Order: sequence, then structure tokens, then C-alpha cells
Amino acid sequence: MRYWLVILGMGLVTYALRLSAIPLYGRGDVPPAVRRALRFVPPAVLTALAAPAMLRPAGGVDLSLTNLHLVAGSVAALVAWKTRSALLTIAAGMAMLWALAAAAR
Repeated sequence: MRYWLVILGMGLVTYALRLSAIPLYGRGDVPPAVRRALRFVPPAVLTALAAPAMLRPAGGVDLSLTNLHLVAGSVAALVAWKTRSALLTIAAGMAMLWALAAAAR
């Protein structure tokens, strides 16, 4: 029961924080400085999620070419840089990871 109360409490706090921004910016426009800063949130979150999975797939830091996640992530980064397409980036990274995993078997 304690876990459910903790989850409910965290949900209420999250909701309250998001709701608190509505009175601040609901009537006016978001300041340009905030708008510029918010552009960097999606890449920062994606990096925070992807980097540990690529650099530490088995728990320890692995920067070798035998790290299939790092190789596939590097290919995906190259595709992202060249095409600026999220769909192609995901497709290329997953295809490379699947191909490397199949070849390693």
C-alpha cells in the first residue's frame, strides 16, 4: 500500500508543478529566452536516455568496437547529422543493431 501512496503522491506533485505554470504563462507569451532554452530539452533528454545504454550496455563502460550498441548508436548519430530525420535515424540505428547482433551469433 505504501508504494501506491508514493506513486500517487509523486503524480500529484508532478501535476501541481505543471499546473503552476498555467497561471504564470496562460495569459501571456513565453519569454524568448525561455523559448530558446526549451529547444534544447528534447536532445538533452534523448542523450540522457541513450548514452548510458550505448556506453554501458553490460554495466561497465565499454568503448570498444565489440560494443554493438555503441557502433549502432554511432551509425544512427551519423544518419541524424546527415539527414536531420528522426525516423531515418531510428530506422538506421535499429537496423544496424539488429544486423550486428545477427552477425555476432
